[in-house]
Amino acid sequence: MIERERRRRWSAEEKGATATLMSKRPTRAKTRREIAAAALILTSVLAGQSHAASSEWISAEGGAIRLVALQPKPDGSIPAILEVKLEPGWKTYWREPGASGIPPQITLDPAGDVELEAIRFPAPKSFGTGAERYAGYDATVAFPLELKRLGDRRDVRIRASVFLGVCEDICIPVQGNLELTVKSGEFDNPLDGARIEEAFTTLPEPPSKGFRVDKALFDASAGVIRFDLHLPDEAESGELDLFLAGPSGSFFGQPTVAGTPGSKHRVEVPVKRFGSDRDTAGKPIVLTVRAGERSMETTLALD
Repeated sequence: MIERERRRRWSAEEKGATATLMSKRPTRAKTRREIAAAALILTSVLAGQSHAASSEWISAEGGAIRLVALQPKPDGSIPAILEVKLEPGWKTYWREPGASGIPPQITLDPAGDVELEAIRFPAPKSFGTGAERYAGYDATVAFPLELKRLGDRRDVRIRASVFLGVCEDICIPVQGNLELTVKSGEFDNPLDGARIEEAFTTLPEPPSKGFRVDKALFDASAGVIRFDLHLPDEAESGELDLFLAGPSGSFFGQPTVAGTPGSKHRVEVPVKRFGSDRDTAGKPIVLTVRAGERSMETTLALD
């Protein structure tokens, strides 16, 4: 009976993916979704080659969270995601959430079989203005995790403590312990593998010749970061949004962008440093740019 219900749910999802593939000419973002949908169908055909495991959902007001992981690769890396399911009207936060948000934080049990090398973030949206501005997501989102296998156990145990915030009118902290075991050679839901693949393909792209930053510097006297932003032609007509994340104690104001379509843009970002170390020069600052349906992420090299 459980297997029949699983097949019924999978059939419904497969029909949805097929409908997506029959839609009109895709944009870049839409193409990514169609590729993910096609991969999902292909995964069902190659089910015997796909392995994944997921934790139980932990529910809270406004949403739920869980972990999903694939089988370890030969180099010991384990593709995985932290999936945050949001109810309509609720939001969760980016890595630099603003003055009052709570970014996703994951701590792995040192007695487990993996270590966390990085948590990755899709390009967020901005909400509010001025001091109330924050960066986050207003729909279900998956944060890709870069995990590394420890030891040589056949079955890999992942135990994680997760802390993040969700908000409707105010920020509500969500905390829980998530646990799963990736069993060697055991087949699991192919949809989980497709979700992980899709999460990694929707991350911001690296800098390129047509989508990059030049001449980044920190003007300490004015308290601003300045840089030139080059946008790809197809992104010039779309909405532009910029997000910065720096070392602890940093706060970034709303960027101002000057320039005309088809040219480079001069960007200024107010920055404040709190605490005893207020020197921004030389500190790693991550810039994420959302331009139309494309996004790019780079680390600013400040002069």
